Amino acid sequence: MLLLTGEYQHVVDGKSRVLISNKLRSQIDADEHGSNFYLVLGANGILCLYPEKYFEQVVLAVAPRTTAPDEAVAFERISFALASKVELDAQGRLLLNERLRKRAGLKDHITLVGVRDHIELWNRENWEQYLADHMAQYQKQMSQARQVVLQEQNEEL
Repeated sequence: MLLLTGEYQHVVDGKSRVLISNKLRSQIDADEHGSNFYLVLGANGILCLYPEKYFEQVVLAVAPRTTAPDEAVAFERISFALASKVELDAQGRLLLNERLRKRAGLKDHITLVGVRDHIELWNRENWEQYLADHMAQYQKQMSQARQVVLQEQNEEL
């Protein structure tokens, strides 16, 4: 099971490279998920980094489940065209594809966010605004989830 967590602030260097924190990398089992990654423009225009084997499973699983043939073709065309297979260098740095970086609007100060099965790359200011906009909703959902778990534990007693 892949469970990436945490937020890490980094700076894109002059050669368009960003360090992928060792704390994030150590959460990925290279044998199970691969040692390389795919850089993908994801939902809401956020640039995402997927472990190689996981990304392959995702894109190959989605297309056949799409009901309309035109949707399947569009999904495959766009998902493969906008994905770049990437490797980290010996220092754990990722070279950002300039075209994807522009499409995602990434600047030099970014926050890497572990989101279950992938790493999202956000402009630092955008991430802070996203947190501010969604924190109350998150706190409510977390409280509800905790209440459900506590209730289930009490029923087992």
